[in-house]
Amino acid sequence: MERISLGRSDLSVSRIGLGTMTFGEQVDEAGSQALMDRAVAAGINFLDAAEMYPVPARAETFGQTEALIGRWLRARPGLRDRLVIASKVSGPSRGYDWIREGSQDLTAAQIVQACDDSLRRLQIEHIDLYQIHWPARHVPMFGGVYFEPSKDRPVTSMHEQLEALARLQRAGKIRHIGLSNETAYGVSEFIHLAEQHDLPRVVSVQNAYSLVNRVVENGLDEALYRHGVGLLAYSPLAFGVLTGKYDAHGLADPDRPGRLALFDSMKKQRWARPESLEAGRRYNAIARELGISPATMALAWVHSRWQTSSTLIGVTTAAQLDENVAALGCRLDEETLARIDRVRWEIRDPAQ
Repeated sequence: MERISLGRSDLSVSRIGLGTMTFGEQVDEAGSQALMDRAVAAGINFLDAAEMYPVPARAETFGQTEALIGRWLRARPGLRDRLVIASKVSGPSRGYDWIREGSQDLTAAQIVQACDDSLRRLQIEHIDLYQIHWPARHVPMFGGVYFEPSKDRPVTSMHEQLEALARLQRAGKIRHIGLSNETAYGVSEFIHLAEQHDLPRVVSVQNAYSLVNRVVENGLDEALYRHGVGLLAYSPLAFGVLTGKYDAHGLADPDRPGRLALFDSMKKQRWARPESLEAGRRYNAIARELGISPATMALAWVHSRWQTSSTLIGVTTAAQLDENVAALGCRLDEETLARIDRVRWEIRDPAQ
């Protein structure tokens, strides 16, 4: 599988990365390990985890995905050096009172402790890409649309967070840093602070990017381009909306249950909005007319965008993994891309 240099770093990552948020919840340990083995055999060298995984987040399962990956690595001596392993420190509590006792900040000390905890669970000496999962400051995210100054509050500065990440880097515990669920302002400010104070420079931003959420193109992409930062596109299939599994029966199809149907908390997510489901049906119909699966078209579209460095896939079966990998070979013609853009004009980013 083709590999790319992530941002301005020396990290060489496969064009597809394996997201692991389902491991330890929807997929048991044996199944998760089998999927990771299959991904590596397919040429994927990039694994993305987080301290809060699996999702849906629960106190009982906090950290279990990292621990599962750690046991998998330990049973395969020599494999770790062939992989790029990423993880994330959670931002301020979003109702998860078991994460740092519900802290509404992300302090330097919390970043250092979270990294140490992740290293212990992963059973590795360093994390190749350590990311802030979401900003400490108020920003519209996870379905939020508008920035609201009234919700702004004092939090640990980006400068202090970078200094903590620098300490971890000097200690050999992390190699590079990234952000997730960030804005153009956030990316630019982190970059400027790093350059001004000789601190670690952000190499990647992990944000949602799919046919039903192209908000990256509303200015963030320019910031990424001009600063030389790579985009890790997550949820390219919009939690299954762009696979067609919800087209016929909405979230109630008993024969093809997905995350949006299995978990009540997911039914409140942006992916489950009526507008998102309707847009998904429109895009999926285009794929079927082309004679390809909706998932293949959706992934081929993300792969084709200049904005995308690596696409993070989340799978629960070997068949899904194989289909997602095969989508790298699909090319969409200009007419198809124009049809896709016309749908977007009519139903604009419903899952932003």
